[in-house]
Amino acid sequence: MQTSNSSSLMVGFTPKTFILAGIPGMEAEHIWISIPFCLMYVIIFLGNGTILHVIHMNPTLHQPMYLFLAMLALAELGISASTLPTVLGIFLFDATEIDFNVCLLQMFSIHSFSIMESGILLAMSMDRFVAIYSPLRYTVILTLPRIFSMGATIGLKSVVLMAPLTVLLQCLPFCGHNILSHSYCLHPNLVHLPCADTSINNIYGLFIVISTFGLDFLLIVVSYMLILYTVLSIASREGRWKALNTCGSHVCAVLVYYVPMIGLSMVHRFGRHLPTLVQPTMANIYLFFPPVVNPIVYSIKTKEIRRGIVRVFSKKRVRG
Repeated sequence: MQTSNSSSLMVGFTPKTFILAGIPGMEAEHIWISIPFCLMYVIIFLGNGTILHVIHMNPTLHQPMYLFLAMLALAELGISASTLPTVLGIFLFDATEIDFNVCLLQMFSIHSFSIMESGILLAMSMDRFVAIYSPLRYTVILTLPRIFSMGATIGLKSVVLMAPLTVLLQCLPFCGHNILSHSYCLHPNLVHLPCADTSINNIYGLFIVISTFGLDFLLIVVSYMLILYTVLSIASREGRWKALNTCGSHVCAVLVYYVPMIGLSMVHRFGRHLPTLVQPTMANIYLFFPPVVNPIVYSIKTKEIRRGIVRVFSKKRVRG
């Protein structure tokens, strides 16, 4: 009997469900923990939704910089909408089970929108370079059809790259291993569960990381080196400061996106001996920090967005 059981485990199977984790050791405080998560979701959807509404309702903001900002807000809403059902399900209703296929769909959505966000940040850095290097030809180079083509290409690339990773996971046996360490499904977590060789998954996953996040970040750095070179050639100090000031919000967006992502990658690779709280905390910072902070940063530092928001709320007050 023991032999048949062990042989069946070696053959493996596809689990019907995965078990998600909240915050290890704090299960009794889930209701209290749900309060900051609910607050973050409110800020994310209200903040990014307001930016989208302001850009949509103001024809003067239908310019490359603000259209890329709208794409960034959409990507961040996509990531947050992907995590919301399981995060709030765990903390509010103690619903820790997730269907296998739903888990793969959530993983696909989170990573696809993350790749889109990285690509959009690269497009925004190129936008800032063109605006500073050739301001007179800015709208000629970055036409509306070209901007929408760039957005469509970024979205298509994300979906095409992530689809094989989902299929590869479906083909692996799990041998009863179905407990995850996050409140949502991420590939670095899922790929450790199968009881078969995951070399192809790891190699392809590494290829995606290098060809998207790694390459995007490198090109962003190159863009800002060119921006600095261009700014230093401007004669007046006021002109240099004005040019650099237009990049402030984007630099903040790049830092709040890539710093947590690099931290999470380091924890996944080398953090096996760290306390159990570290990994879920880093994952939550990576997924929640950018969509919470970016709308606030752009609302404060971008005069046109700030005016648009004031105009929207002043109209509502007048109607009320």
